[in-house]
This record gives sequence, structure tokens and C-alpha cells, in this order.
Amino acid sequence: MRVVVADDAVLIREGLVRLLEEFGCEVVATVGDGDALVSAVAEHRPDVSVVDVRMPPSFTDEGLRAAVEARRRVPGAPVLILSQYVEVSYADDLLADARGAVGYLLKDRVVDVEEFLEGLRRVAAGGTVFDPQVVSQLMVRRRKDDPLAQLTPREREVLGLMAEGRSNPAIGRQLVISDGAVEKHIRSIFSKLGLYADDSDQHRRVLAVLAYLRS
Repeated sequence: MRVVVADDAVLIREGLVRLLEEFGCEVVATVGDGDALVSAVAEHRPDVSVVDVRMPPSFTDEGLRAAVEARRRVPGAPVLILSQYVEVSYADDLLADARGAVGYLLKDRVVDVEEFLEGLRRVAAGGTVFDPQVVSQLMVRRRKDDPLAQLTPREREVLGLMAEGRSNPAIGRQLVISDGAVEKHIRSIFSKLGLYADDSDQHRRVLAVLAYLRS
């Protein structure tokens, strides 16, 4: 994978570079502010960008705003937000184009390197991966016209785990149900959300997760 790394903290940035290169990724650019991120994505068209939320000059949400702008310049550019903070102010904008290829993980909750790399690969391939705490924060402002109102509580559980990037077997283990039961729930979710077989299962999965996170 060709990767852009955006983090103003030099030690964290260089640590990410070494980790990614050790596992066979090519880091095509490292940047420390939002404008440089947008320029790097436009120039290099990476397979994925790893972006911190808080960068100069105000150290609030420049990284998120830059990621949104990068995806406006390069539609669908894969972005994995990797931050110490849950910041939802621009997260909706990252999800708004319904293209997928977005993720949001919390630095202090990433405890397994392979799990992080799997999330990175998932986003690069057009999928989604969100930390459970990020999902919870996004769900706080659920709309009155909830598009998920038809889903059963179990289907919501399944969809929430899909939003975290869990595979079907992992969902089954978490909920202590069979793989067949997971597949049945997912088919029902697709049907209730109007996601039919004209699209691939992967694309429908992404659309279902985006509907969940934006609801």
C-alpha cells in the first residue's frame, strides 16, 4: 500500500512510518499540517492516508477538515483517522458522500499491530472501520426520522459490529450466534435498508454501515 501519514507530532509520525514500512507499506509523504495533507493526497493519490485530528494552527479539528477537503479534491480518497480524541464535528462530512473508504480509530485503544494494519487495508479497499467509542459518539445525535427504525435490536447489534469492521465470524463470536445466523441478520438488514443484490455484498455492507453512522 502507498500511504500518506499526517501527524504534527514528529515522534508519532516517524514511529508510524517505521511501522508501516516494516510491514511492507510505501510511505509516499509525511506531513504535519492540514494544507500539506491536502496537497500530498492530490499529488500522490495514495492508497490510504493516516490522519491525526488535531494539527496546527489551532490544534482542534484541522486534520478532519483537511481529510474532508482531500476527499473533495480526490473523490473517495481513502482516509483512516487515527487520533487520541473523538471529534464528530466533521466526521459526518467524511461519511456524507457515501463512498466508504473511511475509518476512525483511537490511538490509545489500538493494542494490536495486525488489527491496525487490517483496518488500514480495509479502508484502502473501500471499506469502513470505526472504534466503538467513535460509533457511540456518532450515534448520540440520531435523527427523529431514523432510517434504521425497522431493524430489530439484534440487527442493530450486528450492524454496530459491522461498523467496527468486524467480519461475519467475529460478529458471531461476539454475539454467540452461528455464522448462518449472522448472514441471515445481514441479509435482513440489507433488505430493510433497500440494499439489493444489484450491488456487491461488500458495497452493500459499506452502504449499510454508512446509513448506520449517519442516522
